[in-house]
Amino acid sequence: MKMEKEMRKFCPRCKTHTMQSVAIYKKGKDRTVAEGARRHAEDKKGYGGQKFPELKRTAKTTKKITLRYTCKTCQRKTMKEGRRIRKLEI
Repeated sequence: MKMEKEMRKFCPRCKTHTMQSVAIYKKGKDRTVAEGARRHAEDKKGYGGQKFPELKRTAKTTKKITLRYTCKTCQRKTMKEGRRIRKLEI
């Protein structure tokens, strides 16, 4: 699916509809020293095995793409969970 690079959308800071640039949100790198990651690594260690059952095959063939909108006037970034699409072109 193709999508325009800019669109008019409501900005919560400006409180009006402004032109906003659209980008696909990408998750950052996980921190290995975060508390949850350390706890999960501790549970996986040794003879106990995996903490949760490992998923053999996934049921869904697509993922929901999260869109990030940037306001042109105030640079406020807002995110919105997009549609379930295989491929999105901006």
